[in-house]
Amino acid sequence: MIAIVDYNMGNLASVQNAFAKLGEETVVESDPAKFKEYDKLILPGVGAFGDAMEHLKDRGMIEPLREYAKSGKYMLGICLGMQLLFESSEEFGKNEGLGIIKGKVTHFDSSKFEEKLKIPHMGWNRMFTKKHPLFENLDDEHYLYFVHTYHVNCANEKDIIGRTFYGYEFTSAVAHGNVFGIQPHPEKSHENGLKILENFISL
Repeated sequence: MIAIVDYNMGNLASVQNAFAKLGEETVVESDPAKFKEYDKLILPGVGAFGDAMEHLKDRGMIEPLREYAKSGKYMLGICLGMQLLFESSEEFGKNEGLGIIKGKVTHFDSSKFEEKLKIPHMGWNRMFTKKHPLFENLDDEHYLYFVHTYHVNCANEKDIIGRTFYGYEFTSAVAHGNVFGIQPHPEKSHENGLKILENFISL
């Protein structure tokens, strides 16, 4: 059984509906004591990093999430949920993250853009991926839907499994053992996004 973590910072219904389209029943779970009962966890997220960490802290979810990551069971962070897996973020000041994956979250640096681009990065863009079970039966580059102003800077090259270009190349997918993260929204990315979720189900 797959649980979607409810900490009042994610579009839970759209994520749950995407799994339902694949015939997979999920549970929206707000009790951290029950996380260990599930085979897989989804950590969604929409909004600000600092607010999200406060919500996780207030609900007693930080240590249970860290323990789940150590358990060997599969865990997937989506959008802000991916960013929370890292050590820190500079969004509205420095904020500590879950620290499951080494690296930090930074704002898009428009000074590095060769052309004038809008921030946030919003809309369809290509993700160039390494061979990984999460991307089974997908091309090495495929379009997914993005909405974000900050992106991760992964400390370890080996944790990077997807990259996207927007002004410059940034990390858009990571895998650290049993813990994965993707910056785009698979639940909004039609067939390609559903395929990623289907692959996650199959792990």
